[in-house]
Amino acid sequence: MDCIFCKIVSKELPSTTLYEDDDVLVFPDIHPVRPVHLIIIPKKHISELVAVEHPELFQKILTVAQKMIKEKGLADKGYRVTNNGGGAQLIDHLHFHLMGPMAKTAVMG
Repeated sequence: MDCIFCKIVSKELPSTTLYEDDDVLVFPDIHPVRPVHLIIIPKKHISELVAVEHPELFQKILTVAQKMIKEKGLADKGYRVTNNGGGAQLIDHLHFHLMGPMAKTAVMG
């Protein structure tokens, strides 16, 4: 498999690990768009959100996201957690971006 994130998980590619357990890995985005821009991935290769077969993975990822929000001091500075799928993602491995600080933005309908 030629997945960049799988290569980071297997340590074939270098990365700065900010969090790691048996299921989840967190590392900085190599092209940050905010002062804090982290990538949160399952270590197991899952192509995208709709391919998740075990919903407890979402709970694990969100718990790790909460931990990173607190550790990076974003809880009261604004943050965004995003996921792209259905072909909109650049890397076909489920991942979430945690970015901040973020100002409040108006939602246009």
